[in-house]
Order: sequence, then structure tokens, then C-alpha cells
Amino acid sequence: MVPHSVVMGGNSGQTGIHTYKSLTEECLSDSVDPPKRPTGRLVMHSMAMFGREFCYAVEAAYVTPVLLSVGLPKSLYSVVWLLSPILGFLLQPVVGLVSDHCQSRWGRRRPYILTLAVMMLFGMALYLNGDTVIAALTADPRKKLIWAISITMMGVVLFDFAADFIDGPIKAYLFDVCSHQDKERGLHYHALFTGFGGALGYLLGAIDWAHLELGRVLGTEFQVMFFFSALVLTLCIIIHLCSIPEAPIRDIAKDIPPQKAPQNPLLSSDKIFEYGSIEKVKNGYVNPELAMPGGKNKNLAEKAQRAMTMKSLLKALVSMPSHYRCLCISHLIGWTAFLSNMLFFTDFMGQIVYGGDPYSAHNSTEFLIYQRGVEVGCWSLCINSVFSSLYSYVQKTLVSYVGLKGLYFIGYLLFGLGTGFIGLFPNVYSTMVLCSLFGVLSSTLYTVPFNLIAEYHREEEEEVRL
Repeated sequence: MVPHSVVMGGNSGQTGIHTYKSLTEECLSDSVDPPKRPTGRLVMHSMAMFGREFCYAVEAAYVTPVLLSVGLPKSLYSVVWLLSPILGFLLQPVVGLVSDHCQSRWGRRRPYILTLAVMMLFGMALYLNGDTVIAALTADPRKKLIWAISITMMGVVLFDFAADFIDGPIKAYLFDVCSHQDKERGLHYHALFTGFGGALGYLLGAIDWAHLELGRVLGTEFQVMFFFSALVLTLCIIIHLCSIPEAPIRDIAKDIPPQKAPQNPLLSSDKIFEYGSIEKVKNGYVNPELAMPGGKNKNLAEKAQRAMTMKSLLKALVSMPSHYRCLCISHLIGWTAFLSNMLFFTDFMGQIVYGGDPYSAHNSTEFLIYQRGVEVGCWSLCINSVFSSLYSYVQKTLVSYVGLKGLYFIGYLLFGLGTGFIGLFPNVYSTMVLCSLFGVLSSTLYTVPFNLIAEYHREEEEEVRL
């Protein structure tokens, strides 16, 4: 998994241009922070994380049982989870670069956020409803098996790719339009609503919908989960897109008076340009990178896109400062451990803790025991998400004592201890209690690395001013 902060939000990955900030930002010493954002706007911005994590929780809780129930061979099981990270590594830098130069009337980030949200909805429709649709279209057991596995796998890969990918533009959107203080506040709200969204998503999966009226009306519990997931994601994305306006590059460049154009000769060369929100222009805050001659914008974007190759990306990753490289590597390790645990946790509860069998007939005792374990696993993950939200507020107090790096270490340490004890003592009650430690790492991964990047960036800007 490529850390999102490296490939989005002005991070082009071009040769000779830092991936952590643009060259123009390094050269300027008199930039002004964007205006302070109201709390309500930051909360609205955080709703995208609520909807994303709600759907992610439904996937984490039920996609493994779904794949096993449609008859996916064990040899293909790991392939499903391998495809999305590979696609993300190959495509995220390219799409991130295109986003940096997007001249849509909606801004740079919001068109991509909307597109990825639609992909998430389509992926959910495939993996939650694919088996039912195929069963209605064909009665041939062999064809039904092949098509059900194919459609479900396609839906899982598409959803997982889009859900992973969308975090990058959301964070870049926040960083584009907020000051350093508002970035920190926004990230804390992101972590808070991430936890709430996950808790409600796991709660949705923990309810036995088959014995409720809504489950009977919609058909199966999978259709119920798709209905709620699609509704929540749609509403949250709409609120998010209306939170803080972005202005297109061409509109901001047109509104900037000639005297505000940067005079530094370095800034008139072919460097990456950026823009912020409408409010930045109205309140006198202008990113000087926008003040380039209007006729060059298109050529700059085309040159930057042509220069973006896998070789240049790898070169940028190798040549970045050591503290950024260490952060990226540790972030990669953290997400690998966290996702490996979350994606298999409900299956672990069903098979190991409860002793069920997902390959048994759906009306057998073994399969019903497995389903019970999956439901209890959902309750456990719900506890994890609630604790993640609570810990996101505890972080504000702890950071003054242990610092950001101390918080990072604590998150990894507690997660390691929790997973270790669960593996050694697979008991129902101890597992549910230790699940709370998963929430510590979840909150840590969603906030601390980005706060560290913002802090590094602020310190470097101060050094330039001096």
C-alpha cells in the first residue's frame, strides 16, 4: 500500500520535485495561512470518512464470509486482497498527479472523490448482490458457481480499491483549503467520525436481519446491508462535497491582480501550480503558484503528466528526506498489519473461536455456528470502532506528554500486544475486550502520520522564512 499522503495533494513524484511539498512552497517565505474554518464546515468535511468507514466496516465484517459462502477456492482467496493494493500502487501516483492539475469547475479533489464514491457503490452492489442476481439468472450449478465467484471477486476488488483510494483525495482536499491549525482539527474530526462510522457499520452487520421484517421485505441480510450502506455513503458524500468550496485553477488565476504575481524567477519556470479554496482569494490568501501566466497552465499540466513514470516515482521515494521515508515505511507496515487483522477477524471468530465451518451446507449446524461467530465478531469490531473514536480525543491530551512520535509508538505497541494475546488465547470474551486495542492503532493511523507531515512541513516553511 502506498501511503496516501505521498501521492496526493501537490505531490507529483516528478524528478527534481519533492513528493512532500512543491518547490514553490519551499521558495516562498511570505505565504499567508488560509482563513480559519468553522467547526461545522470541518464536521461536514469529515462526513466522507464516516460514510467510507461505514461501508468499509460492512466489507470487513462480511466480505470474507460472502467469498467463502459462494464457494471461492482457498487458492484464490489471497489473490482477491492482493489485486487492490497492486492497482493502488500503480495508479495512485498517476491519478494523484492528474488531480493536482485538474481544471474542473468543481476543483481538483472533488471530481475524484465523487468518482471513487460511485465506484464504491458499484463494488458493493456486485459483492453483496452478485450471488442473488446470478441465482435468479441461471439454474446451472456450474455456471452459477463460476459467475457468482467472478462477480463477487470483481465487486470486492473494485470496492476495496476505491475505498482505499478515496482517503487520499479527501486528505488532500482538507490540506488544500485549511491552515495548519485547522488541518490538525480536521484530522481529529476525521478520526472521530471514522470511529463512529465503523461502529455503526459493524453494528449493522451484527444484527440478525433474516428474522426481522426489513430483512424479509428486501430478501436477504446482504440486501439490507447494501440498502443502508448505499444510503449512508450517498448522503455523507453529498455533505462532504458541499463542505468547503474549491475554486478551479483558471478562475483563481483570472482573479489575481497582476501585482500579486510572484516575482521570483524560480516561480516562472515550469513548476507545479496549486490552488486553494474560493475563500482564500476572497480573504486575500492566494497560493502564489496560481499566479503563473495563464497561457502556460495547460502546457505545465501536460509536461508534468508526461514526466510522471514509475521510475520517477521510485526515484522520488528514494531521494526524499529520511524522516519522510521512515514515516512512509512505518505507515506501510502499520496498514499491512491492521488490514490483515481486520479483513480476517470475523472469519477468525467464526472458524477458530466458535469452531464453525463456512464451507458446510447453509442449513447445517456448522454453518449456523460460523454465522454466529461472524455476528459476534461484528460486535467486537464495533467495540473497536467506538474505542477508536474515544481514543482520538484522548490523543489531544497525550500528545502534550509523549509527543506525536510517542503516540505513534503507543499505537503500534498496543496493537501488537492485543493481537498477540488474541492469538494465544482465542476466547470469546477476552477477544472482545482486546478488540478495543485495535481502535488505538486505527485512530493512530488516521491522524498521527498526517499530523507529522503537517508538522514537518510547517517546520520547513519556518526554516525558509529564517
